[in-house]
Amino acid sequence: MSRFTPHSVLVTGGAGFIGSHFVRYALQTDSSVNVINLDALTYAGSRNNLEDVWDSDRHVFVQGDICDQDLVQSLLRKYEIDTMVHFAAESHVDRAIAGPGVFIQTNVQGTFTLLEEARKFWLDEKRWDDARCRFHHISTDEVYGTLGPDDPPFTETTPYAPNSPYSASKAASDHLVRAYQHTYQLPTTTTNCSNNYGPYQHQEKFIPTVIRSCLNGQPIPVYGDGSNVRDWLYVEDHCVGVWKVIENGRIGETYNIGGTNNWSNLEIAKILCRTVADLTANKEEKFLQLIGFVTDRPGHDWRYAIDSRKIQNELGWQPTHEFETGIRKTVEWYLARRI
Repeated sequence: MSRFTPHSVLVTGGAGFIGSHFVRYALQTDSSVNVINLDALTYAGSRNNLEDVWDSDRHVFVQGDICDQDLVQSLLRKYEIDTMVHFAAESHVDRAIAGPGVFIQTNVQGTFTLLEEARKFWLDEKRWDDARCRFHHISTDEVYGTLGPDDPPFTETTPYAPNSPYSASKAASDHLVRAYQHTYQLPTTTTNCSNNYGPYQHQEKFIPTVIRSCLNGQPIPVYGDGSNVRDWLYVEDHCVGVWKVIENGRIGETYNIGGTNNWSNLEIAKILCRTVADLTANKEEKFLQLIGFVTDRPGHDWRYAIDSRKIQNELGWQPTHEFETGIRKTVEWYLARRI
């Protein structure tokens, strides 16, 4: 398959944590790329996440909802969009447990709206083939369910078994993407990533919460007994992987992107305490004593782990950040801003 070259890229959720990093990466990687950034600016998105690209003449920000069919339709035509990179999603699991309805609306209905408008514009009107357009969908490892202590990591053929309203809504969106490729031959690719970390992450997430708690001398909340295991991926490594899939990934294929950094939540908390202590010239024990255990969330998956051999073997991607290096860069960023 020949390499696909994006020109006019619609990024959904581009003011969020991962989306804003991707906007930045796309603009820096290819000087011919124009990015149209569509974000509703809910609690998860912020203009501040785009502070260093805001004035770029190749970046256009549009505040709006991916469920707004008329808006999506107009953006595709106004900017002659040839690439859609779909990050926009409700992704905070605790919020999904408290109020699942908005997750279904954004993650399922929103994805459907984007797919349908892409189909109409690219295939019906433009008559473009897969050399001229691409729809890339960002998903999560949570669609695969949970692993036991001796289970092998998730691969692209692991059966779906979502255990929360959030992961169920993402699984539904994944199936829609697959269906549009098989039914209409819409040129799609999908990536399922592990837990991301890095600068600009929302303060409700675990790593920013631990850092903030250390800085403010507040309790560090760890669910259950802290044994839940996650695979952590530095956000810039994720963006590189997504770009490689867009350019060279096989149509209709899914690629898992993981950091091969498997740590329990308690281990993460301790690593962060040690890192904050080192960077602030404090004693580690000052922060370690803040760690406390709180009631586990309902249906909390015990372990995620990603097998990334497919993207490594096919596209030559691999993570470049060791966990300790990425965590140090992350803590330094938050310390500079005093979250």
